[in-house]
Amino acid sequence: MGHLVYTMNVSLDGFIETPDHGLDWARVDDELHTWFNEHTYSMAASLYGRRMYEVMNAYWPTSESDPDATEPMREYGRIWRSMPKFVFSTSLEQVEGNSQLVVGDVADRLAEIRRAHPGDLEVSGPTLASAFIARGLVDEYCLLVHPVILGGGTPYLPPLPRPLSLDLRETSGFGSGVVLLRYDARVSRV
Repeated sequence: MGHLVYTMNVSLDGFIETPDHGLDWARVDDELHTWFNEHTYSMAASLYGRRMYEVMNAYWPTSESDPDATEPMREYGRIWRSMPKFVFSTSLEQVEGNSQLVVGDVADRLAEIRRAHPGDLEVSGPTLASAFIARGLVDEYCLLVHPVILGGGTPYLPPLPRPLSLDLRETSGFGSGVVLLRYDARVSRV
């Protein structure tokens, strides 16, 4: 069975978006976009909460028609459109493209998705990730830490009832100052 990987851009102070849900603070240049392309391509499927799906679906289905899109952005759009996507939502009635709406218990639905897509799965969005984290279902945490302090907003991690012990798997840096941190969560809890 593949890993469930929680991947997000994160500010130095641990937020994934500003208090008004802005994402324009992230330094996603072509080098980082190329990393995202390779990372996303290696996943069997992506899991989204409603808000993250709406943000992604607002741009990536038509990204190739954007005259300002770089080649790594266009490539990401092609990868994203072909990637099976599962959208966990109780408020959406339908999703588009290569996406499937998912309702019900997140653990049960994850088990079904894992049976159908045995490779690694990526979860994006803090609300959905929080539901997986609370049930101990996240296998890997992948943070792309940007040299930006937001001072508030939506945190990458939810409040935890107890510490979660992790093993560092990888660190690397990008020319923009972004640092990749990958942690394995499949260790005993503190």
